[in-house]
Amino acid sequence: MVDAVVMPGWAALMEGERNVNPVSEEATLARAAAAGDRRAFTRLVELTKRPVHGLCLRLLGDAEEARDAAQESFVRAWAALQSYDPGQPFAPWLLRIARNHCIDLIRRRLPAAQRVELDAERGDGERPVEIPDPTAGRGDEAVERAQTTSALEEAVTRLPERYREVVHLFHVEQMSYKEIAATMEIPMGTVMTWLHRARAQLRTELQGRDA
Repeated sequence: MVDAVVMPGWAALMEGERNVNPVSEEATLARAAAAGDRRAFTRLVELTKRPVHGLCLRLLGDAEEARDAAQESFVRAWAALQSYDPGQPFAPWLLRIARNHCIDLIRRRLPAAQRVELDAERGDGERPVEIPDPTAGRGDEAVERAQTTSALEEAVTRLPERYREVVHLFHVEQMSYKEIAATMEIPMGTVMTWLHRARAQLRTELQGRDA
């Protein structure tokens, strides 16, 4: 199926919080790296380079630029290791650094008059509601009807920036709502709302393709 290839977590869209052990190998390595152990940091890079590069690529859309951004993110992470709390999951902290760097790069592409908050909510005053999406099943059915992985991937690239990001973090990186909220520095309810809207847009597009 499409979701099994492109988005491993698609079949569990409304899965509850995933079990996360905050005292992970990454946290232990980060603590050692913060004490000056460069080999520990090298190991951290090996463990996390795939999700960091994946997020940079999803945000920037250019492979070479994403590679450069990922490298710069690790440089910034090394410099900021003293601020990392080893009692918290490492991935959201690191991905937040990568995300903020990518957003800076995206903003630099735009004329000053067009630079807006990339994380801004819609201007209609709508507030996120932290409730499961009862229509998630229909979204899964639409994905299952898609004939190729490219159909879903292309649909994802047409999502608004913030929706693409939460879809990537949830479905590709398998992060929990709480981890995504920490990475993007937004309320967990906003994460759920953006996922709901992203699903609705993808469902509409994929169902239109099947019609």
